[in-house]
Amino acid sequence: MVCQLTEEQPQRGGSIDGRSYKPRNRAMTHANLMSNYFNPNSVNPYFQQKRDRTGRPSFSPHQKVTVALRMMAYGSPADSIDETHGMSESTCLDTLQEFCDTIVQLYKDEYLRKLNQKDLNRLFRKAEDRRFPGMIGSLDCMHWDWKNCPTGWQ
Repeated sequence: MVCQLTEEQPQRGGSIDGRSYKPRNRAMTHANLMSNYFNPNSVNPYFQQKRDRTGRPSFSPHQKVTVALRMMAYGSPADSIDETHGMSESTCLDTLQEFCDTIVQLYKDEYLRKLNQKDLNRLFRKAEDRRFPGMIGSLDCMHWDWKNCPTGWQ
């Protein structure tokens, strides 16, 4: 698929003068993504396309991932997915569970672990640089003035 700009589409800023440019091999990363997750031998067997009992192809990996992301991003209930994606409520829930379990398995060692002192020091430095002190342990943002805070939350 080729993306073409039309007059209706607003032009984005693109690269900004003064910022460093980091070359990205988008074609290679796309190929890796497709190879690892959307091929017949994907990382998670649940997301491999199989055949159902009648011999028809089951839902594709693309359909399963899209449904899981849609349910998480928009809070779509599983029973509403049938109308737009033709997937039953139970299959949607199974897909969401498998997707979440897969993400946890893939990233738990790097991202889903307890902070160590090095991590905390890095976060404290970032918070200070951004003038957002006291953010660690303050998920309710009590130390942050929000001028447009909705009245009901004040």
